[in-house]
Amino acid sequence: MSAPMEVIVSTDSSSLLWNCTVSDLHSGANLVSYRGGNTSARGLAVLDDRWLLGAQLGKNFINVWEIQRKDQLLQRMVCPGVVTCLTAAPNGLFLAAGIAEALYLWEVSTGSLLAVLNRHYQDVSCVKFTDDSSHLVTGGKDNLALVWRLASVVQLDQGCSPEPLHVLSRHSLPVTDLHCGLMGPQARLATASLDQTVKLWELGSGELLLSILFDVSIMSVTLDPCEYFLFCGGSDGNIFQVSLCSQSLSRDKTFQSESDGNQVFKGHRNLVSCLSVSMDGTLLLSGSHDETMRLWDVQSRQSLRCSAQKGQVTTCLHHGRPATCWSLWGRRPAPLPRLSRHLASLPARRGARVRGRPACASASTHSEVGDEDGSRVRLPSWRRCPAQ
Repeated sequence: MSAPMEVIVSTDSSSLLWNCTVSDLHSGANLVSYRGGNTSARGLAVLDDRWLLGAQLGKNFINVWEIQRKDQLLQRMVCPGVVTCLTAAPNGLFLAAGIAEALYLWEVSTGSLLAVLNRHYQDVSCVKFTDDSSHLVTGGKDNLALVWRLASVVQLDQGCSPEPLHVLSRHSLPVTDLHCGLMGPQARLATASLDQTVKLWELGSGELLLSILFDVSIMSVTLDPCEYFLFCGGSDGNIFQVSLCSQSLSRDKTFQSESDGNQVFKGHRNLVSCLSVSMDGTLLLSGSHDETMRLWDVQSRQSLRCSAQKGQVTTCLHHGRPATCWSLWGRRPAPLPRLSRHLASLPARRGARVRGRPACASASTHSEVGDEDGSRVRLPSWRRCPAQ
Protein backbone atom coordinates (compact mmCIF):
# COMPACT_ATOMS: atom_id res chain seq x y z
CA MET A 1 0.00 0.00 0.00
CA SER A 2 1.37 3.42 -0.91
CA ALA A 3 2.19 5.91 1.81
CA PRO A 4 -0.28 8.78 2.42
CA MET A 5 0.56 12.08 0.79
CA GLU A 6 -0.35 14.08 3.88
CA VAL A 7 0.18 13.75 7.61
CA ILE A 8 -1.10 15.69 10.62
CA VAL A 9 1.39 17.43 12.89
CA SER A 10 -0.03 18.53 16.25
CA THR A 11 0.89 19.75 19.72
CA ASP A 12 -1.07 20.26 22.93
CA SER A 13 -0.53 22.15 26.15
CA SER A 14 0.02 19.16 28.45
CA SER A 15 3.15 17.51 26.95
CA LEU A 16 2.62 14.62 29.37
CA LEU A 17 3.56 11.91 26.88
CA TRP A 18 5.18 13.90 24.07
CA ASN A 19 5.74 17.41 22.77
CA CYS A 20 4.64 16.86 19.18
CA THR A 21 2.96 13.98 17.40
CA VAL A 22 2.64 13.04 13.71
CA SER A 23 -0.39 10.99 12.69
CA ASP A 24 -1.93 9.58 9.54
CA LEU A 25 -4.48 11.93 7.97
CA HIS A 26 -7.11 9.31 7.14
CA SER A 27 -6.78 6.71 9.90
CA GLY A 28 -5.53 8.92 12.73
CA ALA A 29 -2.85 6.34 13.60
CA ASN A 30 0.14 7.76 15.45
CA LEU A 31 3.22 7.54 13.20
CA VAL A 32 5.87 9.10 15.43
CA SER A 33 6.11 11.28 18.54
CA TYR A 34 8.77 13.74 19.64
CA ARG A 35 9.42 14.12 23.35
CA GLY A 36 10.83 16.89 25.46
CA GLY A 37 9.53 20.34 26.32
CA ASN A 38 6.19 22.00 25.63
CA THR A 39 5.52 23.96 22.44
CA SER A 40 3.60 27.23 22.64
CA ALA A 41 0.71 28.24 20.38
CA ARG A 42 1.88 29.43 16.93
CA GLY A 43 5.30 28.09 17.90
CA LEU A 44 5.72 24.98 15.71
CA ALA A 45 7.62 24.96 12.39
CA VAL A 46 8.80 22.31 9.94
CA LEU A 47 12.15 23.37 8.50
CA ASP A 48 13.26 22.04 5.11
CA ASP A 49 11.39 18.75 5.72
CA ARG A 50 14.31 17.67 7.91
CA TRP A 51 13.86 19.39 11.25
CA LEU A 52 10.97 20.03 13.58
CA LEU A 53 11.22 23.22 15.64
CA GLY A 54 9.09 24.10 18.64
CA ALA A 55 9.22 27.32 20.67
CA GLN A 56 9.30 26.33 24.34
CA LEU A 57 6.33 27.69 26.26
CA GLY A 58 7.41 30.59 28.48
CA LYS A 59 11.14 30.00 27.89
CA ASN A 60 13.81 31.65 25.76
CA PHE A 61 14.79 28.67 23.62
CA ILE A 62 13.60 26.58 20.69
CA ASN A 63 13.50 22.78 20.79
CA VAL A 64 14.88 21.13 17.65
CA TRP A 65 14.44 17.53 16.49
CA GLU A 66 15.85 15.90 13.40
CA ILE A 67 12.76 14.28 11.88
CA GLN A 68 14.30 10.87 11.10
CA ARG A 69 16.73 10.60 13.99
CA LYS A 70 16.25 7.31 15.83
CA ASP A 71 17.69 8.29 19.19
CA GLN A 72 15.48 11.41 19.30
CA LEU A 73 18.15 13.61 20.86
CA LEU A 74 16.75 17.03 21.66
CA GLN A 75 18.70 20.18 20.77
CA ARG A 76 17.94 23.56 22.27
CA MET A 77 18.68 26.81 20.49
CA VAL A 78 18.89 29.76 22.87
CA CYS A 79 17.09 32.93 21.77
CA PRO A 80 17.28 36.54 23.02
CA GLY A 81 13.90 36.21 24.75
CA VAL A 82 10.68 34.21 25.05
CA VAL A 83 9.46 33.23 21.58
CA THR A 84 5.78 34.11 21.05
CA CYS A 85 5.50 32.80 17.47
CA LEU A 86 7.73 30.95 15.05
CA THR A 87 7.83 30.13 11.34
CA ALA A 88 10.29 28.81 8.74
CA ALA A 89 10.56 29.97 5.14
CA PRO A 90 9.24 27.39 2.65
CA ASN A 91 12.60 27.45 0.86
CA GLY A 92 14.33 26.41 4.10
CA LEU A 93 16.72 29.38 4.15
CA PHE A 94 15.27 31.62 6.84
CA LEU A 95 13.72 31.34 10.27
CA ALA A 96 11.56 34.06 11.83
CA ALA A 97 10.47 34.39 15.46
CA GLY A 98 8.46 36.94 17.37
CA ILE A 99 10.11 37.93 20.64
CA ALA A 100 8.16 40.53 22.63
CA GLU A 101 7.36 43.35 20.18
CA ALA A 102 10.25 42.54 17.81
CA LEU A 103 10.65 40.11 14.93
CA TYR A 104 13.98 38.27 14.65
CA LEU A 105 15.12 36.87 11.30
CA TRP A 106 17.92 34.29 11.07
CA GLU A 107 19.71 32.70 8.15
CA VAL A 108 19.51 28.93 8.74
CA SER A 109 22.78 28.02 7.01
CA THR A 110 24.97 30.12 9.29
CA GLY A 111 22.80 30.94 12.26
CA SER A 112 23.44 34.64 11.60
CA LEU A 113 20.87 37.07 12.84
CA LEU A 114 20.04 39.09 9.74
CA ALA A 115 17.54 41.58 11.12
CA VAL A 116 15.59 42.68 14.16
CA LEU A 117 12.38 44.43 13.11
CA ASN A 118 10.90 46.74 15.74
CA ARG A 119 7.73 48.17 14.21
CA HIS A 120 5.10 46.63 16.49
CA TYR A 121 4.21 48.44 19.69
CA GLN A 122 3.11 45.32 21.56
CA ASP A 123 3.91 41.60 21.38
CA VAL A 124 4.03 39.90 17.98
CA SER A 125 1.30 37.24 18.07
CA CYS A 126 1.68 35.52 14.67
CA VAL A 127 4.06 35.44 11.71
CA LYS A 128 3.89 33.77 8.28
CA PHE A 129 5.95 33.60 5.07
CA THR A 130 4.38 33.64 1.63
CA ASP A 131 4.62 30.38 -0.31
CA ASP A 132 7.55 31.67 -2.41
CA SER A 133 9.43 33.03 0.66
CA SER A 134 9.51 36.52 -0.86
CA HIS A 135 7.39 38.26 1.77
CA LEU A 136 6.81 38.02 5.50
CA VAL A 137 3.66 39.03 7.39
CA THR A 138 3.43 39.73 11.12
CA GLY A 139 0.41 40.33 13.33
CA GLY A 140 0.52 41.83 16.79
CA LYS A 141 -1.39 42.72 19.92
CA ASP A 142 -1.15 46.36 18.81
CA ASN A 143 -3.98 45.63 16.28
CA LEU A 144 -1.57 45.89 13.34
CA ALA A 145 -0.58 43.49 10.58
CA LEU A 146 2.65 44.35 8.76
CA VAL A 147 3.76 43.09 5.36
CA TRP A 148 7.53 42.91 4.84
CA ARG A 149 9.41 42.40 1.58
CA LEU A 150 12.24 40.05 2.44
CA ALA A 151 14.60 41.63 -0.08
CA SER A 152 14.36 44.94 1.77
CA VAL A 153 14.84 43.28 5.16
CA VAL A 154 17.90 41.24 4.20
CA GLN A 155 20.10 44.14 3.13
CA LEU A 156 23.81 44.86 3.19
CA ASP A 157 23.59 48.33 4.76
CA GLN A 158 22.93 47.89 8.47
CA GLY A 159 22.62 51.63 8.91
CA CYS A 160 19.21 51.65 7.21
CA SER A 161 16.18 50.50 9.13
CA PRO A 162 13.86 48.45 6.89
CA GLU A 163 10.30 49.68 6.55
CA PRO A 164 7.24 47.45 6.05
CA LEU A 165 5.76 47.32 2.59
CA HIS A 166 2.24 47.76 4.01
CA VAL A 167 0.81 48.63 7.42
CA LEU A 168 -2.65 47.07 7.72
CA SER A 169 -4.39 48.99 10.50
CA ARG A 170 -8.12 48.30 10.07
CA HIS A 171 -8.47 46.06 13.14
CA SER A 172 -9.51 47.64 16.45
CA LEU A 173 -8.32 44.83 18.75
CA PRO A 174 -5.32 42.43 18.75
CA VAL A 175 -4.67 40.26 15.68
CA THR A 176 -5.01 36.61 16.71
CA ASP A 177 -4.12 34.76 13.50
CA LEU A 178 -3.29 35.25 9.83
CA HIS A 179 -3.08 33.12 6.71
CA CYS A 180 -1.22 33.75 3.44
CA GLY A 181 -2.68 32.19 0.31
CA LEU A 182 -0.78 31.02 -2.76
CA MET A 183 0.83 33.01 -5.60
CA GLY A 184 3.56 34.78 -3.61
CA PRO A 185 3.32 38.60 -3.90
CA GLN A 186 -0.08 38.28 -5.58
CA ALA A 187 -1.52 36.23 -2.72
CA ARG A 188 -4.54 37.03 -0.61
CA LEU A 189 -3.96 37.59 3.09
CA ALA A 190 -6.56 36.81 5.78
CA THR A 191 -6.30 38.34 9.25
CA ALA A 192 -8.42 37.45 12.30
CA SER A 193 -8.91 39.59 15.38
CA LEU A 194 -10.56 39.83 18.77
CA ASP A 195 -12.67 42.65 17.31
CA GLN A 196 -14.94 39.91 15.87
CA THR A 197 -13.86 40.52 12.28
CA VAL A 198 -11.87 38.70 9.63
CA LYS A 199 -10.39 40.81 6.86
CA LEU A 200 -9.17 39.71 3.46
CA TRP A 201 -6.40 41.75 1.82
CA GLU A 202 -4.48 41.84 -1.42
CA LEU A 203 -0.93 41.33 -0.27
CA GLY A 204 0.78 43.14 -3.15
CA SER A 205 -1.17 46.39 -2.90
CA GLY A 206 -2.33 46.24 0.73
CA GLU A 207 -5.91 46.87 -0.42
CA LEU A 208 -8.75 45.64 1.77
CA LEU A 209 -10.93 43.28 -0.29
CA LEU A 210 -13.44 42.05 2.28
CA SER A 211 -14.34 42.56 5.93
CA ILE A 212 -16.67 40.09 7.67
CA LEU A 213 -18.25 40.78 11.05
CA PHE A 214 -19.13 37.86 13.37
CA ASP A 215 -20.91 37.78 16.71
CA VAL A 216 -17.87 36.25 18.50
CA SER A 217 -14.13 36.85 18.55
CA ILE A 218 -12.19 34.93 15.90
CA MET A 219 -9.16 32.98 17.14
CA SER A 220 -7.98 31.20 13.95
CA VAL A 221 -8.37 31.55 10.20
CA THR A 222 -7.41 29.70 7.03
CA LEU A 223 -8.27 29.46 3.33
CA ASP A 224 -8.78 26.39 1.18
CA PRO A 225 -6.11 25.96 -1.56
CA CYS A 226 -8.45 27.20 -4.33
CA GLU A 227 -9.58 30.13 -2.13
CA TYR A 228 -13.26 29.35 -2.61
CA PHE A 229 -13.89 29.36 1.15
CA LEU A 230 -12.62 31.16 4.23
CA PHE A 231 -12.71 29.17 7.49
CA CYS A 232 -12.83 31.08 10.77
CA GLY A 233 -12.53 29.52 14.24
CA GLY A 234 -14.62 31.28 16.88
CA SER A 235 -14.17 31.71 20.60
CA ASP A 236 -17.48 29.85 21.12
CA GLY A 237 -16.22 26.64 19.46
CA ASN A 238 -17.98 27.13 16.12
CA ILE A 239 -16.17 27.15 12.78
CA PHE A 240 -17.61 29.56 10.24
CA GLN A 241 -17.29 28.83 6.53
CA VAL A 242 -17.49 31.98 4.38
CA SER A 243 -18.02 31.62 0.65
CA LEU A 244 -15.74 33.87 -1.41
CA CYS A 245 -17.80 33.24 -4.56
CA SER A 246 -20.76 35.31 -3.45
CA GLN A 247 -22.46 37.58 -5.96
CA SER A 248 -22.64 40.40 -3.42
CA LEU A 249 -20.35 43.31 -4.21
CA SER A 250 -20.32 44.78 -0.70
CA ARG A 251 -16.90 44.96 0.94
CA ASP A 252 -18.29 45.00 4.49
CA LYS A 253 -20.46 42.03 5.43
CA THR A 254 -22.06 40.48 8.47
CA PHE A 255 -21.86 36.70 8.63
CA GLN A 256 -25.22 35.01 8.18
CA SER A 257 -25.44 31.23 8.27
CA GLU A 258 -27.11 29.43 5.35
CA SER A 259 -26.81 32.61 3.26
CA ASP A 260 -24.63 33.07 0.15
CA GLY A 261 -22.98 29.69 0.70
CA ASN A 262 -22.01 30.37 4.32
CA GLN A 263 -22.07 27.43 6.72
CA VAL A 264 -21.25 26.61 10.38
CA PHE A 265 -19.33 23.55 11.65
CA LYS A 266 -20.56 22.64 15.15
CA GLY A 267 -18.86 20.21 17.49
CA HIS A 268 -16.20 21.91 19.61
CA ARG A 269 -17.14 23.11 23.09
CA ASN A 270 -14.41 25.72 23.51
CA LEU A 271 -12.50 28.18 21.35
CA VAL A 272 -10.99 26.90 18.12
CA SER A 273 -7.26 27.55 18.37
CA CYS A 274 -6.04 26.31 14.97
CA LEU A 275 -7.35 25.36 11.53
CA SER A 276 -5.84 23.66 8.48
CA VAL A 277 -7.26 22.49 5.14
CA SER A 278 -5.98 19.46 3.23
CA MET A 279 -4.19 19.83 -0.09
CA ASP A 280 -7.26 18.85 -2.10
CA GLY A 281 -9.57 21.13 -0.11
CA THR A 282 -11.94 18.34 0.95
CA LEU A 283 -10.89 17.95 4.60
CA LEU A 284 -10.74 20.52 7.39
CA LEU A 285 -8.66 19.94 10.51
CA SER A 286 -9.43 21.85 13.70
CA GLY A 287 -7.92 21.99 17.18
CA SER A 288 -9.65 23.38 20.24
CA HIS A 289 -9.19 24.23 23.90
CA ASP A 290 -11.78 21.54 24.67
CA GLU A 291 -8.81 19.13 24.30
CA THR A 292 -10.02 17.59 21.06
CA MET A 293 -8.89 17.63 17.45
CA ARG A 294 -11.51 17.08 14.75
CA LEU A 295 -11.35 16.14 11.08
CA TRP A 296 -14.28 17.45 9.03
CA ASP A 297 -15.64 16.76 5.57
CA VAL A 298 -15.95 20.21 4.01
CA GLN A 299 -18.83 19.42 1.67
CA SER A 300 -21.12 17.76 4.24
CA ARG A 301 -19.78 19.59 7.34
CA GLN A 302 -19.73 16.23 9.14
CA SER A 303 -17.12 15.40 11.75
CA LEU A 304 -15.27 12.34 10.42
CA ARG A 305 -13.06 11.84 13.46
CA CYS A 306 -12.67 13.33 16.92
CA SER A 307 -9.33 12.70 18.64
CA ALA A 308 -9.07 13.34 22.37
CA GLN A 309 -5.83 15.02 23.45
CA LYS A 310 -4.14 15.33 26.84
CA GLY A 311 -4.47 19.12 26.89
CA GLN A 312 -5.61 22.13 24.93
CA VAL A 313 -4.61 21.79 21.27
CA THR A 314 -2.12 24.53 20.41
CA THR A 315 -1.14 23.47 16.88
CA CYS A 316 -2.58 21.21 14.20
CA LEU A 317 -1.56 21.37 10.57
CA HIS A 318 -1.43 19.31 7.39
CA HIS A 319 2.01 18.55 6.06
CA GLY A 320 2.19 17.45 2.47
CA ARG A 321 4.87 14.78 2.68
CA PRO A 322 4.74 10.95 2.49
CA ALA A 323 4.41 9.30 5.87
CA THR A 324 7.70 7.46 5.33
CA CYS A 325 9.49 10.81 5.76
CA TRP A 326 8.33 10.78 9.40
CA SER A 327 9.12 7.16 10.15
CA LEU A 328 11.82 6.57 12.73
CA TRP A 329 12.72 3.42 10.84
CA GLY A 330 13.03 5.13 7.48
CA ARG A 331 16.35 5.81 5.85
CA ARG A 332 18.01 9.02 6.97
CA PRO A 333 18.96 11.54 4.30
CA ALA A 334 22.40 11.21 2.78
CA PRO A 335 25.11 13.35 4.43
CA LEU A 336 25.13 16.86 3.09
CA PRO A 337 28.08 17.96 0.96
CA ARG A 338 30.45 20.31 2.71
CA LEU A 339 30.23 23.93 1.79
CA SER A 340 32.69 25.38 -0.67
CA ARG A 341 35.48 27.17 1.17
CA HIS A 342 35.31 30.14 -1.15
CA LEU A 343 31.58 30.72 -0.77
CA ALA A 344 31.58 30.01 2.94
CA SER A 345 34.01 32.87 3.50
CA LEU A 346 31.62 35.49 2.13
CA PRO A 347 29.85 37.72 4.67
CA ALA A 348 26.61 36.19 5.92
CA ARG A 349 24.42 39.07 4.86
CA ARG A 350 25.91 39.09 1.37
CA GLY A 351 24.98 35.42 1.06
CA ALA A 352 21.39 35.94 2.19
CA ARG A 353 20.03 37.15 -1.14
CA VAL A 354 16.35 36.63 -1.72
CA ARG A 355 16.23 36.69 -5.53
CA GLY A 356 17.70 33.47 -6.90
CA ARG A 357 19.96 31.24 -4.84
CA PRO A 358 21.87 32.61 -1.87
CA ALA A 359 25.56 33.08 -2.51
CA CYS A 360 26.49 30.33 -0.04
CA ALA A 361 24.23 27.70 -1.61
CA SER A 362 25.35 24.91 -3.87
CA ALA A 363 23.20 23.06 -6.41
CA SER A 364 20.67 22.18 -3.70
CA THR A 365 19.42 24.39 -0.88
CA HIS A 366 19.79 21.31 1.37
CA SER A 367 23.54 21.97 1.38
CA GLU A 368 22.89 25.05 3.45
CA VAL A 369 23.20 23.08 6.69
CA GLY A 370 25.88 20.66 7.77
CA ASP A 371 29.33 20.03 9.21
CA GLU A 372 32.34 20.92 7.10
CA ASP A 373 33.33 17.27 6.80
CA GLY A 374 29.79 16.37 5.73
CA SER A 375 29.61 13.59 8.33
CA ARG A 376 26.68 14.89 10.34
CA VAL A 377 23.64 17.10 9.87
CA ARG A 378 22.81 19.65 12.52
CA LEU A 379 21.69 23.22 13.03
CA PRO A 380 24.11 25.93 14.21
CA SER A 381 23.68 28.01 17.36
CA TRP A 382 21.98 31.30 16.59
CA ARG A 383 23.70 34.51 17.41
CA ARG A 384 22.11 37.08 19.67
CA CYS A 385 23.23 40.14 17.72
CA PRO A 386 23.14 41.00 14.00
CA ALA A 387 25.99 39.62 11.90
CA GLN A 388 28.70 42.16 11.22
